[in-house]
Amino acid sequence: MSLNYIKNFYEGCVKPPTVIGQFHTLFFGSVRMFFLGVLGFAVYGNEALHFSCDPDRREVNLFCYNQFRPITPQVFWALQLVIVLVPGAIFHLYAACKSINQECILQKPIYTVIYILSVILRISLEVIAFWLQIHLFGFQVKPLFLCDAESLWGKLTIIKCMVPEHFEKTIFLIAMYTFTVITMILCIAEVFEIICRRSCFLIRQ
Repeated sequence: MSLNYIKNFYEGCVKPPTVIGQFHTLFFGSVRMFFLGVLGFAVYGNEALHFSCDPDRREVNLFCYNQFRPITPQVFWALQLVIVLVPGAIFHLYAACKSINQECILQKPIYTVIYILSVILRISLEVIAFWLQIHLFGFQVKPLFLCDAESLWGKLTIIKCMVPEHFEKTIFLIAMYTFTVITMILCIAEVFEIICRRSCFLIRQ
């Protein structure tokens, strides 16, 4: 029985019930994760080491870098990917436990509704992540960062800091925004595909 659950879970994960869902899984799992894991590390991996301020002292650099990056982009995007995967993972676990196949999802109203709700939740999480990304990182990484060092030295002091590889980071930001928008569009399209296929199934009956 447990092997059957594992088999159903695997099939549910690799083969969503819609064509758009399958493409979303491929795009999300392959392209987006590869882009973040490989290129993200190359762009942001040594940012803290190359972040320098005037005066160029270790404690000043660390203080201003923490102010410049309350959370590193790699950590934020990794959390985003994990959180966005949760609704789908929960549904596939539910489907595995109930031995629900692709046909059941599209034919039985209760399973269709549950799947649509999981996709809508996925869209909502992407929208929240998109808003947080704008709030945290903006759309452009400027070459110069003005650091407020008042709490470090006890007096109002503005320190100039140089941001390394700012142009590459700007391009990467735009790419991550683009990926988020694409995945949201795919999720919305998947909902419409499910509704259309469900309607066709009812008409044929």
